[in-house]
Amino acid sequence: MTFTDLNLIQPLLKAISDQGYTTPTPVQAQAIPSILEGRDMLAGAQTGTGKTAGFTLPLLQLLNEKKGGKPHRKIRALILTPTRELAAQVGESVKLYGKYLPLKSAVIFGGVGINPQITMLRNGIDILIATPGRLLDHVSQGTVDLSAVDVFVLDEADRMLDMGFIRDIRRVITILPKIRQNLMFSATYSDEIKTLANTLLRNPAEVEVARRNTSSELVKQSVILVDCKRKSALLGELIGKNQWEQVLVFTRTKHGANKLTEYFQKIGITASAIHGNKSQAARTKALDDFKQSRVRVLVATDIAARGIDIDALPHVVNFELPNIAEDYVHRIGRTGRAGCEGEALSLVCVDEADYLRGIEKLINKKLESRIIEGYEPDPSIKAEPIQRGRGGSGGGGNRGGGADRGTKTGHKRDGGRHEPKKYPSDGRRR
Repeated sequence: MTFTDLNLIQPLLKAISDQGYTTPTPVQAQAIPSILEGRDMLAGAQTGTGKTAGFTLPLLQLLNEKKGGKPHRKIRALILTPTRELAAQVGESVKLYGKYLPLKSAVIFGGVGINPQITMLRNGIDILIATPGRLLDHVSQGTVDLSAVDVFVLDEADRMLDMGFIRDIRRVITILPKIRQNLMFSATYSDEIKTLANTLLRNPAEVEVARRNTSSELVKQSVILVDCKRKSALLGELIGKNQWEQVLVFTRTKHGANKLTEYFQKIGITASAIHGNKSQAARTKALDDFKQSRVRVLVATDIAARGIDIDALPHVVNFELPNIAEDYVHRIGRTGRAGCEGEALSLVCVDEADYLRGIEKLINKKLESRIIEGYEPDPSIKAEPIQRGRGGSGGGGNRGGGADRGTKTGHKRDGGRHEPKKYPSDGRRR
């Protein structure tokens, strides 16, 4: 199958050809025809499957068939994303594929001045890409008009719910016209996602290009067991000895990301951090430096994960396992994209044994684990609870590593102390 077989118009085919693409990915091949038919859609697609183009291309075609144009140009498509980085990425896709069409788009998110955004909105646009908070800021100020929206896209719905945006999403939905086309994309499923889909979608076409809650088949996944306090040294040695370039490293906390970045810089490995406390300018620069290979390591928290879109990224490292198992799928989805193989390595200390079990249960797969000579875990160290809030300043272990153990409440493992845990057994002594 080629893009020509999907009945896309010539301006879109030309834009696709400019990028060197000829064959649609599975999610594109399944989603585009149904969206062009005007159907609502629920798509289960992991990151790196081409889902953004899967809704961008038909969306552009649908809007082009009913051209707006000044002076009466109104927003006819709203794309809601959870993070600034993802909003920018989707905005780039809209411009890339719509460059031969007379359609205007804008991206709005927080962390930057609102006045330039107000000017863009007043000048008239066809497609608005937004994060929930900043969109509702504009709604409250009366600077955005959503009364003419024909198509509503909810991208990364699972991440939206994880980040606590469900009330914002429901508020946005009440503002939109009742008659519209709805497209909902989610990499993982939960009861909340199903409930939201049932309330948002009308007789949707369903697309699922990977088994639910599974990790990419193209990603080689493995675990190294190591004490918390020795993770930094081990990772630095792995990067140096193996001459890894472009390594994306995940920590649970902002403080942990900063501390690990400082460690890498101290031992001569170029690194930058990206997380919610960084200004938008700093986040953009860090991501651009990483994409252009000006730094070898990018240390990120989960909130930044969805906006990182890098072709052929070879290495993702979980310096600390996420406390929500679904986040593991999102993290390692940064590699093994668009047909390219990748490696996802997790450094796991005894505190994280429960997290590892939860991840393996979610993906229905036993992860290969090993111990590196010279970094063997100390069997006398007992597990301690990890207490933290998502994206907060605590967590990770005051036994060293890249973060300090904090006291914030939030997604705790069990809400308090518990009996010491051992590593999951696979027949070998840990």
